[in-house]
Amino acid sequence: MRRADLPAILIILVIMAVLVIGMRESARLNTIIVLINISVILIFLALGYQHIDGTNWYPFMPFGWSGVLAGAAIVFFAYIGFDAVLTAAEEIENPQKNLPVGIIASVVIVMVLYIAVAAMLTGIVPYGDFHGTGAPVAFALSRIGSGWGAALVSVGALCGITSVILVTLYGQTRIFFAMSRDGLLPRSFSEVHPKFHTPAKVTIMVGLATALLAGFIPLDVIAELVNIGTLAAFIIVAIGVIVLRKASPDIERPFRCPWVPLVPLLCIVSCACLILLLPGITKLRFIVWMVVGILIYFAFGMKNSRNREEYRSKSN
Repeated sequence: MRRADLPAILIILVIMAVLVIGMRESARLNTIIVLINISVILIFLALGYQHIDGTNWYPFMPFGWSGVLAGAAIVFFAYIGFDAVLTAAEEIENPQKNLPVGIIASVVIVMVLYIAVAAMLTGIVPYGDFHGTGAPVAFALSRIGSGWGAALVSVGALCGITSVILVTLYGQTRIFFAMSRDGLLPRSFSEVHPKFHTPAKVTIMVGLATALLAGFIPLDVIAELVNIGTLAAFIIVAIGVIVLRKASPDIERPFRCPWVPLVPLLCIVSCACLILLLPGITKLRFIVWMVVGILIYFAFGMKNSRNREEYRSKSN
């Protein structure tokens, strides 16, 4: 029997408490964590620059394009969180302007940092030497004799993981909150705490469930399930954009996807390709979760949907 990951459980419970207290406090904590994480990344790049050996980059793609795509299906987990920004639209000033700028800018910054770190790691240490290590950045710094740098990076990694947990938990609670208001989940999920003015009930529920999953399920299994779930959600959204442009062309759209249907089609194809590259057991688990979700929808959501009630009232 797998032992419980007590640190993971405690970190999630602390973050859950912060989210219950309020969005402003959560944003301040996340800002501090992100600044620490970026500072550590820049320190790593500065320390490792003089130790790059160009021969480590040959061959540049040792496993070919199939290896690149298979890696992309797994590393996709690192890019999850940008979509969570959209769940905060109701709590952002001037979201029509600030949301697109914030998402695009953060994607570009993170992409540049990830590429720089990956290039630095494989330039310092041959890629084959990283097999079996769970902390590649700290491992690389230890190889070049920077023990204090390795310790500092470990702290930065902890901050980075904490930031991801904070954003992901926040996003999931707001999704359930919105679904509850639409009648797809019990109304109690959309109740707001009288003092903190946050959806405390659903935040506690999501926090406890996440703590149990993190404590008793291996990280690689969780990452693969999160990947396939997010990729499938992106496909569904892209299909929805195409369908709604045809079915409801005149509805108000604060945010408009450009170059429809080209952009949604590219999203569908790229996400579907990454899903196909994930392990078969991950696909099977995802199918089981999808069946559970569909059963919940037909047993509760479809009958209680606010949109369904509005459609009936207009028809009558």
